[in-house]
Amino acid sequence: MSLNARPFTVEIPQSALDDLATRIDLTRWPEKETVGGWEQGVPLAEARRVVEHWRNAYDWRRCEAQINAHDNFLAEIDGLDIHFMHIRSKHENALPMVLTHGWPGSVIEFLKVVEPLTNPEAHGGSAADAFHLVIPSLPGYGFSGKPTATGWTVQRTADAWDVLMKGLGYDRYIAQGGDWGSAVTSAMAIQNPQSLLAIHLNMIIAPASPEQAADPTPYEKELMERIGVWAKQGRGYSEEQSTKPQTLAYSLVDSPVGQAMWIYEKFHGWTDHGGRSPVDAFDLDEILDNVMVYWLTASGGSSARLYWESLGNWPQGKSDVPLAVSNFPHEIMPGVRRWAENRYSNIIHWGDLEKGGHFAAFEQPELFVSEMREAFAGLR
Repeated sequence: MSLNARPFTVEIPQSALDDLATRIDLTRWPEKETVGGWEQGVPLAEARRVVEHWRNAYDWRRCEAQINAHDNFLAEIDGLDIHFMHIRSKHENALPMVLTHGWPGSVIEFLKVVEPLTNPEAHGGSAADAFHLVIPSLPGYGFSGKPTATGWTVQRTADAWDVLMKGLGYDRYIAQGGDWGSAVTSAMAIQNPQSLLAIHLNMIIAPASPEQAADPTPYEKELMERIGVWAKQGRGYSEEQSTKPQTLAYSLVDSPVGQAMWIYEKFHGWTDHGGRSPVDAFDLDEILDNVMVYWLTASGGSSARLYWESLGNWPQGKSDVPLAVSNFPHEIMPGVRRWAENRYSNIIHWGDLEKGGHFAAFEQPELFVSEMREAFAGLR
C-alpha cells in the first residue's frame, strides 16, 4: 500500500457509553405534538420508544465489532485524516469501487453489501461479479478528521478520493454514491474523468431543461410537484445546516436525544416504510448504529458544515464518464433519464426499482447489489 495509511480500530471507551446513558437519563422531554402524525416532526411517543430501546436494549459493542471485522485505516490526505475501510475481494480481477455515503449516513450504510460485493459466489453471484471496496468517511463525519478551516467542499473531497484510490493502487476504478456521495461522485467524474471506469448514483441531481420543464410528461409533472412540496415542508434541516451549522452543533453534540431525533426523522421521511415508522424499513438497532457514529464522534456540527460549504455549489459540469443510475421510488428527488441526459452523455444503465428509498444500500441491500452487478457487467 503506497498510501501512508495507518491501521485503525474503533475503540470507544466505556466512559463514553456511561456518559451517554447518564445524558439519556437526564433528558428533559418536550410536550406532545399538537397533531396526530409526523407533520411537526418525530412524535413524542415514538421518540420515547426509540430512546427507551437505545438506553436499555441497544449494544454498541456489537456494532463496533462489525466495523472492526473489516480492515480500517486512517490516512492523511490534503492535511486531514480520512478514515476508510478497505476490503479486497479474493478475486484479483475484481473491479475496484469507492462507495461514498451522505448525510445523515455513514459507513454503516454499506456494511450489509460488503460480503455480497466482495464474495459474490457465497451470495448468489459468480466470481465475475466481484468488487474490491474502499469505503471512506466524509471529512467531518464519523471517524474522519474534522476540518479546522473552510474549504472542504465536495470538489476538494472528490480530489481527495482520487488520491486515496490511486494511493491504494487503483489507477482506474468505479465511484458510487448517494446524497452527498452523489455530489462527490459527480465531481469526480468532472474533475478526474481519466481515473474512472464509470460512476454509479442512487440519487441523481439533473434538472429539466427549460424546454422540458415547459412540456413535462405526466410523471415529470408529478415529480416537479413532489419536489415543490419537499421544498416547502422538508428542507428545513438543510437550511439550518447550510446557514448556521455552528449554532446547531451546540444542541447536537450536547444532547443525544436531540442528535438521534435529528437523524431518525430523516429515516422516516426518506425511506420506503409504508407511511408508518422507520422500523418498518430497518431494524431499530441499525438506525441506532448510524446515530451512534455521529454521537460518539461528536460530529453533529462538523458533518453539518458540508452543507455550509457545498449546498449552493453542487457539481454542475457535463460528464462523458459512463454513468449507471439506480432510481429508487422513495428517493427525495427521483431521477428522470431524459433530464439526466442533459448532463451525462454516456448512460450505460438506468434501473427503475419498485421499492426502496434514499439509503439504498442500507435499506435494500439485495437490490443494490443486483444493480451493481448488472450495471458494470459490461466493464469486465
